[in-house]
Amino acid sequence: MNKKKLAGIILLICVSSGCISPVWAIEPFTVKDIRVEGIQRTEAGTVFSYLPVKVGDTMDNEKSAAAIHSLYATGFFKDVKLKVEQGVLIVQVRERPSIASIEVNGVKDFPKDKLKESMKYAGLAEARIFDKGALDKATQELKRQYVARGKYAVKVSTTVTELERNRVSIVFNVVEGEVSKIKQINLIGNHAYSEAELLEKMSLGTPGWFAWFSSSDQYSKQKLSADLETLRSFYMDSGYLEFNIDSTQVSITPNKRDIYITINFTEGEKYTIAKVGVSGDMLIPKEEIEKLVQVKTGDIFSRKDMTETSKKIGERLGHEGYAFANVNAIPEIDKEKHQVSFNFVVDIGQRVYIRRINVAGNNKTRDEVIRREFRQTEGEWFDVEKIKKSKQRVDKLDFFSEVNIETPAVQGAADQVDVNMSVKEKSTGNISVGAGYSSGEGLVLTGSVTQANLFGTGNHLSTQINTGKINQVYSVSYTNPYYTDNGVSRGFDIYKRNTDSQSTAISQYSSHTFGGGVRFGVPIAEDQTISYGLAVERTELGLFQTSPSRLIDYVNNNGMSSNNLLGTIGWGRDSLDSAIYTTDGTLQRAFAEIALPVFDMRYYKLNYQHQWFHPLSKDVTLLLHGEGGIAGGYGSKQLPFFKNFYAGGPGSVRGYDANSLGPRDSSNAILGGPRRVLGGAELLMPFPGTGNEKSVRLSGFIDAGAIYGTGDLPGSAGMRYSTGLALTWISPVGPLKFSYAVPIHEQPEDRLQRFQFTLGSVF
Repeated sequence: MNKKKLAGIILLICVSSGCISPVWAIEPFTVKDIRVEGIQRTEAGTVFSYLPVKVGDTMDNEKSAAAIHSLYATGFFKDVKLKVEQGVLIVQVRERPSIASIEVNGVKDFPKDKLKESMKYAGLAEARIFDKGALDKATQELKRQYVARGKYAVKVSTTVTELERNRVSIVFNVVEGEVSKIKQINLIGNHAYSEAELLEKMSLGTPGWFAWFSSSDQYSKQKLSADLETLRSFYMDSGYLEFNIDSTQVSITPNKRDIYITINFTEGEKYTIAKVGVSGDMLIPKEEIEKLVQVKTGDIFSRKDMTETSKKIGERLGHEGYAFANVNAIPEIDKEKHQVSFNFVVDIGQRVYIRRINVAGNNKTRDEVIRREFRQTEGEWFDVEKIKKSKQRVDKLDFFSEVNIETPAVQGAADQVDVNMSVKEKSTGNISVGAGYSSGEGLVLTGSVTQANLFGTGNHLSTQINTGKINQVYSVSYTNPYYTDNGVSRGFDIYKRNTDSQSTAISQYSSHTFGGGVRFGVPIAEDQTISYGLAVERTELGLFQTSPSRLIDYVNNNGMSSNNLLGTIGWGRDSLDSAIYTTDGTLQRAFAEIALPVFDMRYYKLNYQHQWFHPLSKDVTLLLHGEGGIAGGYGSKQLPFFKNFYAGGPGSVRGYDANSLGPRDSSNAILGGPRRVLGGAELLMPFPGTGNEKSVRLSGFIDAGAIYGTGDLPGSAGMRYSTGLALTWISPVGPLKFSYAVPIHEQPEDRLQRFQFTLGSVF
C-alpha cells in the first residue's frame, strides 16, 4: 500500500474540547507545496504565517500537532484538518462566523450604547469573529452590573441566530427584576448598647422614608465592610479594647427579593487608662511632647485618641525635620482590672532635608507662579507645617481644580526627600455673554472678559458689564499679586455704577457714579495683609416725585452732583484651608473708606467681617459669621444717603426682602442707615448622594441682622432673625444659590421673601 495514501487524514481536532487526536501515525515526508481550502474571509497568507511548517520542511506527527494547535489558537477557525496528497500539505479549515449584529432587549437601567461599548472589552462586538467564550463573559458581566445595583433577580438569556455568508446575530434578552432590599439586620452579641443605637451608625439599613434616596437598603459587600469597621471603631473608641467581630452571614430569599444580614460579635470588657508614658530619643523637651498626649490616667480607652496622639507627636517632630519619625503606642493590658497602660515610644530617625521641589500638571501656569507660593524651600530640612501651608497657598490661587502633594524618599539617600506637587488646571479665563435671574435684581444681562491667570503669570484682568434693574456695573480691573518679589500687590480699577431704586422698597432715587483708582496690598504676616488705595469718583443724583423728604433735603443742601477723593485702608487675615471647599480656618477683614477733605464730601465708613469654619466631623462643618459697620459725616458734612448700609435678603438676613431692613420714612420707604450688625451660624454638609463631589453643598442656617439710624419708625429698627435651609452649587456657568428661610418674630411692616435664589451669574 502507498504509504502517502495511508496518511490521507493525519490529524483531527476535537472542536468541543480543544484536544488534538492523532488518527494514524505517519511516516515523515518532505512538504512539496501547501494548499489552503475552506477560507472565505481569512487571507491564505494569514494561514501560512501561523503554520510552523514551510515548503521543503519535513512533516511529522509533532509538527502536525503543532500546526493544528497554532491555527486553532488564532480563534479564526472552529475546525481544522490536515491532509497530504502527493507530498502536498492540504489545510482544510471551517471559519468561525462573524457577528452581524448585537441587540439588547429589556434594559432600562443602562444606556444600550454604553452596554455595547462595555461588551467590546469582553471581545464581543459587531464585525468581530464570534466566540462563545466571549459571549459567556459578556453575559456574566451584564449580570454583575445589575447585581452591583442590587438587582439579584436579574435574568439574562442569549439567542444566537445563524445568517447567510457565515454570520450570526446575537440577541440579549434581559429581565431586570426588582431591586433586592435588606429585610433585616440582626446584631448578636451587643450588651452595652441597644441594637437600634448601633444600627443608626451603619450606612446599611432596612427600607425607610429616605432609603430610596440614599440606597441604604441595597446591600453591597463594600458597604458592609465599611459598616463593620464603623462598629469596630465605635466600640474601640468607647473603651472596648477586646471587641471582635466573630462572623457575618448574608442570605437571600429564593425569590431574590429580601436580604438578611447577621453580624456576630463579642464586646468584651470596657477598659480604662491606667498609666501613660513617653520614652525615646526625642531631641525635644519631653514636657512639650507630653502636652500632645490626648489621653490621661483614668480616661476611657479610645483608639481614636491614641491614633491622634501618635499623629500629633509625629507632626511635631516633622516640624523639626524628622519626616520619618516613628511613634508606637506599646500597650500593657491588665485583664483582671480591665485597665491598659501605654508607653509612646518615639524613634525620631534622621533629620530629613528637601533635595528638590517638582511641579507637574501646570501646562498654562508658569512654574514661578506656583513656586513663589511655597514656604518650604529646597535645601531646608523637612517641615510638615511649611508643606501644608505651601499646598494651602497654591490651592487658594484658585487656578486649579486639584492640588496634591507627595514627599517621596530619595533612593540611596536616607536623609533626603523630594516634594512633588501635581496640579490639575481649570479654566481661569472667561469670555461670555449671559443672562441670569436674581430674586432681588430680576433679569440680569451680563457680559464679561475675565482672565484670572493672565498668560499664566498669575495676574488678574477683568472687564464686566452687569445690567440689573436696580444696579448696573461697568468695570475694568487689573491686579498684579506680585508687583514686588516680596508679595506686594498692585491693582487698577475703572468703574461706572448706576443705581435705580424705583422698583424696590428702598427710598426712590437714582445715582450715576464714575471713578477710577489704584490699590496696593502689603503682606505683614504669613496669612495677613494690609491694603490701601486712592480713588477719584464723580456722582450725579436723580430724584423722583416719590422721593422722601430726607433725600430732597440732602440734595438741596449738597447739590445734585459731587466729586470725591476716596482713601481706603484695610486689614485682612485668611487662614482658610481651601478656596475650593472650605472646612477649617478663619477669615477676617477690616476696612475703612474715608472721603478726604479735597473735594465736596466728608464722610467715613468702617466695616469689620469675621468668618470661622470648624469641622465637626469628616463631612459636617460649622460656620459662624458676623459683621459690623458704622458710618458718618465729619467737618459739618452729612453722610451721603447713597452711602448708607442696607440689610436683608441673600448675603445678610435671608427670608426678608432684599435691603428691606432698618429705618423707614413716613411713607414706609427704606432709608438704610449708618450702622449695621449682621451675624449667624450655618452647618455645611455635602448634598446627600453626591459622594465626594465638592461643587454642591447643603446647609442649615440661622441669620440675624439689623440696620440702625436716626428717625426710625416704631418697629422698623431692631434685630431680625430667620432660619432655614440653603443649597449652593458651583456650576459651570457660575454659582447657583437657593435658600428657604422662615423669619422669626417678624414685625407687621416687614417685607418677607421666604424663597430666595440667585441663578446664572456669569463673571
